[in-house]
Amino acid sequence: MKMIALEIPDEILFDLKIPKERWDTELRKELALQLYRERLLSLGNARRLAGLTKLEFHFLLGERQIPRHYDLEEYRKDLENLEKWEREP
Repeated sequence: MKMIALEIPDEILFDLKIPKERWDTELRKELALQLYRERLLSLGNARRLAGLTKLEFHFLLGERQIPRHYDLEEYRKDLENLEKWEREP
């Protein structure tokens, strides 16, 4: 698995309206929501990035009033990803 680190200046982090102990989880959710909203990430991968179950992610989309989009291309991508994950040790 490839991981990336995102550098965020301290003054921005300390201005967040999120408790420090929740920075990682909340920022992952926000990134996942935005990437999904902009159709840059499928529903399945967005919920994985957010660290949520399918039901939890759907609930979060509803709370934020983000429309669900799922087309044939996204379905195919999800199938491809599933096949990759099944092959991973």
